[in-house]
Amino acid sequence: MESPIRLSRPLSRMHSSRAHRPAKSPILSAMIRKAARWLVMLSAILAVAAPTSVLADDGAASIAAGGLVSRRETRIVMAKEVLKISTKKIVVDYDFRNDSDQDVTTEVAFPIPPYENGVVEGPGQAAQAFESFKLWIDDNPAQYESEAAATLNGKEVSVILRANRIDIPTFGHFDAKEVVTPDFTRLPKAVREQLVQTGLFEPRDANWGKWTVHLQYHWTQTFPAHSTVHIRHEYTPVVGAADDTPIDALQFLLNSGSAKRDAKRWRDSGADEVAAFCPEPDLLRTVIRRVSEVKNDRSVYDGTIFPIQWVDFILTTANTWQRPIEDFTLIVERPEPDSSWRNLVSFCSPENGKVEKLDADHFQVHLTNFVPTSELHIGFFDVPGAKASQPAGKK
Repeated sequence: MESPIRLSRPLSRMHSSRAHRPAKSPILSAMIRKAARWLVMLSAILAVAAPTSVLADDGAASIAAGGLVSRRETRIVMAKEVLKISTKKIVVDYDFRNDSDQDVTTEVAFPIPPYENGVVEGPGQAAQAFESFKLWIDDNPAQYESEAAATLNGKEVSVILRANRIDIPTFGHFDAKEVVTPDFTRLPKAVREQLVQTGLFEPRDANWGKWTVHLQYHWTQTFPAHSTVHIRHEYTPVVGAADDTPIDALQFLLNSGSAKRDAKRWRDSGADEVAAFCPEPDLLRTVIRRVSEVKNDRSVYDGTIFPIQWVDFILTTANTWQRPIEDFTLIVERPEPDSSWRNLVSFCSPENGKVEKLDADHFQVHLTNFVPTSELHIGFFDVPGAKASQPAGKK
């Protein structure tokens, strides 16, 4: 008999979407002049974006983005949020309501987690910058602008880069898909040497920019009095992955007493990171049994790996609006199976909300008057030949 799949209850870019010119909004221009203080605040919100991961040592780290933020505009209510997450796409639909007697005009932003050049075998600049971001307002494709700041060792260096016409988000067109001369290369030799001396570029590979990018996409939004505005955005997530299922970690987690007997081995195996998905025992047993059966059958095992993937999402960006979210729905979609493998999903449900099965591959959590206090960390376990079934939900 097949073990049930468990969802743990406890735990192309649109052509008109992005304006290709520097933003001139007074809020953000002032922000740059004052050492990007608002971007620093947003970066603090996104500080969980790239946690150190034992599992990612043999794979790839995820990058957690989130939802839309305001400059703490408490007059606007997030009446409804529907968040749909898969390994291929994140879609967020909002209904923002203005209950006041006056129209409210404010800056709305999609902040990007700070990123650097030089992630070995990691996501490229386009993925880190979430260039897949698309926006609709009241069901119409909408334009937005971008604003970038740069820091080096914690100091603001945007002015230096702009003075030398070096594009900040792309590290001077370092990894341009089109035929473009990198910004650094076209500069006079004396200027290049000076930039290397300041530490902005790597001496041994001078095209390699070393600053940290603080980027956001933003637009000015008006919320009419006593009205609701529907906003939708979507983007491709940067998915984390372990190259293969850490059976040792799953065994440790299943036999929780092992943590007390050998805490170092528990920690080094990555068991605590698997625990962050809140997997239930039946899920752990299913993954362990099915992966082990295949790998232990030397007559048929061909070296196939069964990775764990995960998607992170920063729920607490919603707290920059009036709290709580009146009506919140999370829908998680798992990858479609093929003839040789299935996917098991596990995550810590917000507020321990009940996980309901919508169909074979979609699972829902619905909450009312929700104030996010933690982020989402959703695990996708590839296993050979497991059959999908109704997830268990605790009452």
